[in-house]
Amino acid sequence: MAAVLLATFPFFALVLAGFVATHRRWLPLAAIPGLNAFVLYFALPCMLYRFGATTPITDYLNGAVVGVWVFCAAVLIAFTVAVTLGGRIGWNDAAFGALVASFSNTGYLGVPLLVALLGPRAAAPAIVTILVDLVFTSSTCIALSRLGTREGGAPSAVARVLRGVAGNPLPWAILLGVATYALGVAVPRPVEQTVGLLADAASPAALFTIGAVLARSRLESAPRTTVTNDVAVALMKLLLHPLLVYVMGRSAIGLGVPLDRFALQVMVLCAALPSASNVAMLAERFGADNGRVARIILVSTALAFLTFSGIVTLLR
Repeated sequence: MAAVLLATFPFFALVLAGFVATHRRWLPLAAIPGLNAFVLYFALPCMLYRFGATTPITDYLNGAVVGVWVFCAAVLIAFTVAVTLGGRIGWNDAAFGALVASFSNTGYLGVPLLVALLGPRAAAPAIVTILVDLVFTSSTCIALSRLGTREGGAPSAVARVLRGVAGNPLPWAILLGVATYALGVAVPRPVEQTVGLLADAASPAALFTIGAVLARSRLESAPRTTVTNDVAVALMKLLLHPLLVYVMGRSAIGLGVPLDRFALQVMVLCAALPSASNVAMLAERFGADNGRVARIILVSTALAFLTFSGIVTLLR
């Protein structure tokens, strides 16, 4: 356990550095959108492109990974909505609570952390879960969020999400990398070196930005729900989600589904990651309690240093 904590410490320390810098106002709040833009449109796409361009395409064409991840996301969404809906939490807030409980921070935190722990092979299953969460998990939760409103409907909300996915550079970077590998395209060395520099910057910049975004959310949000509620949803993300993926994955293997045990290990660790920080922005866009969502993300990120390290130790 101590060795795992030492391995994961630098990643969570960078998140903490971003949080402290923003909370102490060493980093102006106005600078955070610029940091986020650098990570989202430059550094992270280059990192994902590099993984895609150096990984066999067959590693991504894994229906077992997709099937198990989709099934577990659907079960967790249904469970979270069922136990949180009611009282002051309507469909909109319950649906975004389900999204924050099932959408892992795999892009900003998971891929670099899992590659550092398990090696480059971990990138492919992790990237598959990113694509599923971007398309299926977010669309399902946002469709559910519209059940309690009169503004448009579920089909309109899903269409907005899919347009957002189409404008997100991360899936396109992955697909471009996979196409580069599949077609055997030789990238000019100066371009390859430029991409490499940006890819190497992705991990520290993304982790620092996570902390900055969490601090900004904490500074700008006013509490509307109890701390107990926030912690409960965060624990669903950190403990129930990986347990569900592990049980369903082992059951699938027992039934003869061709799910690689290493891929299952990566999936369980993806599920054990804290909640994705961009869910708070989605909640604000769709009129949910983004303060509640931001607090759940903050709690899950703070607790994940211990829970994630513990799950890594158990799996080893």
